[in-house]
Amino acid sequence: MHESLYSAADALHAIANEKSNSQPVKLTGNSTDTVFVKGLKVDAVIGVYEWEQQITQPLIFDIEMVGCQYQASQTDNIQDAINYKSVSERVAEVSIANKVALLERLAQLVAEMILAEFAPEKVTVTIHKPTAIKQADSVGVKITRFQQN
Repeated sequence: MHESLYSAADALHAIANEKSNSQPVKLTGNSTDTVFVKGLKVDAVIGVYEWEQQITQPLIFDIEMVGCQYQASQTDNIQDAINYKSVSERVAEVSIANKVALLERLAQLVAEMILAEFAPEKVTVTIHKPTAIKQADSVGVKITRFQQN
C-alpha cells in the first residue's frame, strides 16, 4: 500500500516539475485582474454635523482595483504590481488629511488618488461608517471610477 502512495506522489512531483519547466502560457486578448484591500480601518474626521468635525470616527474601506497584472505574474516583482500596502497607506493618509462632510466626497478623493498614483483601469471604493446609525450594522457609499484616456 505504501508503495502505491509513494509512486503516486512521485508521479505528481514529476508532472509538476514538467509543467514548471514549460514555456509561459501565451495569453490571447486582454486579461483582467483585481487587486483588493478589504476591511481597511481608518479613524478620520468626517460628518455633516459640527460635533462630527471635532472628533474622529471609524471608517472601513473596501478597495478594488482592476487592471492587467500579467507583467507582475511573470516577473514576480512588486515593482510591476499594484502594491496593496502602499495603496492602504495612501488611503489612510488621504482620509486623515481631508476633513470632509460626506462619504461621497472622501470616496471621490480616494478614487482620484488611486487612479493617479497606481494607474488601475478601474477602481471601486466602498466606505462603511459603522457608528453612524445605531440600528444599522453600517451605512456607507460605493463608487466606481475609470481611468480617463
